[in-house]
Amino acid sequence: MHITLRLVALIMLCLSTVASASDYYVDVTNRTGYTIFYMYVSPASSKTWEEDVLGETVLENGETQRVTLTGYTNPYFDIRLVDQDNDSYTFWTIDVSTQDIVVTLDHLD
Repeated sequence: MHITLRLVALIMLCLSTVASASDYYVDVTNRTGYTIFYMYVSPASSKTWEEDVLGETVLENGETQRVTLTGYTNPYFDIRLVDQDNDSYTFWTIDVSTQDIVVTLDHLD
């Protein structure tokens, strides 16, 4: 009986964790004058960058790309963009539930 209650409690905990995961998105607009080749998006608490979300595509100057972030429990992300000259633009702790990004040369690292 005691083991059964623990098992039920563990299952409920797992289900509540899955239920609290959300999907977020952020629109990133390129106003740098350069083509963006790479876009890395990682949870703000992460110590490393995740994979390039652009993949085979690029973000031309003047274009907007919507990035969908699935299964996260927190809306805070770090975002790094790298342009054709290998210049980077980094945004720290962006609340993607309330903010979109317009990247300009003012954001150059």
